[in-house]
Amino acid sequence: MIVNDKYRGVWPVMLTPFDDNRQIDWDSLKKLIDWYLAAGVDGLFANCQSSEMFFLAEDESLQLTRFVVEYVAGRVPVVASGHTACGLTQQIEQLGKMAETGVDSVIMISNRFAMAGESDAVMLANVKKITAALTDKVGLGIYECPAPYKRLLSDEVVAWCAQSGRYTFIKDTCCQIETIRRRLALIKGSRLHLANANGQTLLASLQAGGHGYSGVMTNFHPELYVWLCNNWQKDAEKALIVSDYLTTASLAEYLDYPICAKDYHLSIGNFKSVASRAREAGNYYSAHFQTTMQQMMHLGEVLRKELGIVR
Repeated sequence: MIVNDKYRGVWPVMLTPFDDNRQIDWDSLKKLIDWYLAAGVDGLFANCQSSEMFFLAEDESLQLTRFVVEYVAGRVPVVASGHTACGLTQQIEQLGKMAETGVDSVIMISNRFAMAGESDAVMLANVKKITAALTDKVGLGIYECPAPYKRLLSDEVVAWCAQSGRYTFIKDTCCQIETIRRRLALIKGSRLHLANANGQTLLASLQAGGHGYSGVMTNFHPELYVWLCNNWQKDAEKALIVSDYLTTASLAEYLDYPICAKDYHLSIGNFKSVASRAREAGNYYSAHFQTTMQQMMHLGEVLRKELGIVR
């Protein structure tokens, strides 16, 4: 049985560093993992959208996940997705292989359970089929990934997952605090935990009983999210200032992510290239996005110093 408290706190959605030939850069990946862990994160979400999972071959996807699990070596729990297939049979096979990589939980993508025009009833029926087909030796989770289309979880799906006893992790992207509060009520007392991906509602979700954060901005300043999750009750005044900064900074997600994140890691020596399979880098450097990001990160450094966070 997986320990409930394992799924609290800050869970970075991991980048995949590539070399200039767009092959996985394993040395840079080690540096990235060390950087996350040095920030005090509680777990890692490997092989997700930020990892460019839709642009990885299945063998690469499994190799990437195994590498992360083996390099982390139990220092923090690791969850992973790689759930990109369309047909149910193919999905079950794909997820079954992911369950064998050593991850603590396999995270499924909500939009893989039903087509955009299909009902929530279809989705729930497919959730049940896939759940029954997968080993109970690992936990399961669901991520409301926005690609290839965004499908939010219905109350019925959330409640069923909580009651099943199989689910540990929801990566919530609804961005609506009332929906988050309703979901927290539905999963209360179960092993299912909710990680908010939205910085704007994070503090309010923690105040409502939410379990943590798993969003793209962990690729810039994970230690600030760690501080907020650990201190929002102890120091409400500073927590509000940190929350306000993180809310504003999270707008950087729209400045050619993941190129902006890879450029930051290039600047601090973690990466050797900003190469991405998901998008080209040209617009990032021609549209003044880089200087905007640099100013945002500088302000974050000032805030870290005020909080006494040493990196």
